[in-house]
Amino acid sequence: MKCPGQDTQYWNKDAIFETECPECGHPMEFFKDDATRRCANCKKKIVNPKMDFGCASYCKFAEQCLGTLPEEFIAQRDDLLKDRVAVEMKRYFRTDFKRIGHAAKVANFVEKIGKKEKANLAVVLCAAYLYDIGVKNVLEKYDSIEPQYLEKESPKVARELMEKLGAKEELINEVIDIVGHHNRPAEEDSLNRKVLHDADMLTHMASCEGKNGVDDKAFFAKLDRLFLTTAGNELAKQVLRQTN
Repeated sequence: MKCPGQDTQYWNKDAIFETECPECGHPMEFFKDDATRRCANCKKKIVNPKMDFGCASYCKFAEQCLGTLPEEFIAQRDDLLKDRVAVEMKRYFRTDFKRIGHAAKVANFVEKIGKKEKANLAVVLCAAYLYDIGVKNVLEKYDSIEPQYLEKESPKVARELMEKLGAKEELINEVIDIVGHHNRPAEEDSLNRKVLHDADMLTHMASCEGKNGVDDKAFFAKLDRLFLTTAGNELAKQVLRQTN
């Protein structure tokens, strides 16, 4: 069945419109289902300014439906997936608001650190929401939440969830690589893993009172050794100074 939004029998007079090329100002005509058109004057490929790519952000048939997606959209398609991953994480944990809250806090720190470090936000945010997603299985099987058990169970659940959402295999593999490693990243490990490590550590540190009574200079010197990214270190000092 053809998507109703792309079926011409449902179109009205607004289905064809004129606009100006953002590069040279030359008049251009678009059909509503044109993902892109090339300007007749400057020859630049222009994205349809009225195209609604909402469903294509998660639909695995988007490329068949819309043709070859514009590079500008492909670049943000994975990023849009993170919101659906967050929703699925909440559905999975249901009333376990402690786990949901922890994942949300990690994701918040991940976004702040990731932006400054220029990490792949699609990867690190999906990983943040799914980092401990296997905890229910771990508790049932091992009656424990030791990292080695989370590393074993979380990738399975994370993969099933992301495949259901139609995520690309490349993105799934990158996320699974992070979710399957709760140990401290080595120096040669990816920036994405380091960003997640710092965000998760900061989330745990912000919720405890370990700094109380500790000299600021000594405490912040310790942070320099614990955090692996410059942005993570700076954010930790800012957050922990405020909470203690």
